[in-house]
Amino acid sequence: MVTRNQFSPSEMRKASPYFSALKTIVETAFYENQVHPIKTLEEAYQLASNAAGTVILDMSVIHTKELGLPSYARVLLTNSGAIVGRTAKARRIYGRDAEEDERLLSIVRSAVYQAHSRTFYKADAIVGLEEDFMVRAHLMVPEEEINNLYSWLLNFQILDEEFKNRLKVSKRYDEDDIFVFFDPKWSHPDYPDGLAYFDTNHNCVAILGLNYFGELKKATLTLAWGTAARNGYVSCHGGLKMFQRKDIEQHYVASFFGLSGSGKSTLTHAKHNGKYDIKVLHDDAFIISEKDGSSIALEPSYFDKTNDYPTGHPEQDFFVTVQNCGVTLDHNGRKKLMTEDIRNGQWANSQVTLCDTKSCGCCQRAY
Repeated sequence: MVTRNQFSPSEMRKASPYFSALKTIVETAFYENQVHPIKTLEEAYQLASNAAGTVILDMSVIHTKELGLPSYARVLLTNSGAIVGRTAKARRIYGRDAEEDERLLSIVRSAVYQAHSRTFYKADAIVGLEEDFMVRAHLMVPEEEINNLYSWLLNFQILDEEFKNRLKVSKRYDEDDIFVFFDPKWSHPDYPDGLAYFDTNHNCVAILGLNYFGELKKATLTLAWGTAARNGYVSCHGGLKMFQRKDIEQHYVASFFGLSGSGKSTLTHAKHNGKYDIKVLHDDAFIISEKDGSSIALEPSYFDKTNDYPTGHPEQDFFVTVQNCGVTLDHNGRKKLMTEDIRNGQWANSQVTLCDTKSCGCCQRAY
């Protein structure tokens, strides 16, 4: 195993290096009776497709066999209300303010207690697609948030039999597994914008009062990137593609960095005319080894805006789940997406999880 969720008796007697108050509160919640495990993507799909608020689009998911989905799987849409972006005001870091930590730890304990009367689901995934860096991650959500869990399992790599075997031979790090506790129904008068409370040293977070999927994705990546940075890697948020010369055996890999919405994905996916064949390696999250300059993708798919993908755009063929988008009927009565941010307004974003199988490069190591 690459990261740790089991400890020897001697390590448990000296728990302070491996545990904090927040980590203990969050991890303990995963073992309560009302929390039920999701083992397969097919199980997550079935639950998500039957959940309230889900729209089953008349758009087939491609590569269902490779993804572990039933052959009849369709693209699923859910909308998260008013909030269609991450909330910076909600973020707090454990260990930076002792007085606030005391107050926040009490709030998280109460949040976990209040969750006892409801059914939750949990699932496991891997962040990092190469044996030199694989971090095990665990997510816990209320049953009504099954669509977010399904998208999370698609965005990262579900811990299936193949990856269980790969974990056995992966490099081990003296780091904790990632634990993410998620309850959007929580509210508190002192935190009207919600709360995303991180312990970055012990790889856990409580995300409360926030229902946007991007909070789950970026929280998981934040902890994985922190783990990478502590262990000899440069953590990167950007795109990665390979330029292969057509006339000679020569290639190079380019990365694209920038703020959200600045065009990283557009440049990463652009097919350039000329003397190069283009291979998209990954879009969104990767790490670069300080030792040899190689890069490792952290996710097998990616989460992107839909405003550049109108009806008929070839990129829509690779949609798997969609958030914060409109739906209408075409001339055949089929449910189709209304993208281009018509629902949310020009200053907001609709989002989509896309299968990266089309490039078949996301699991390869790039130099």
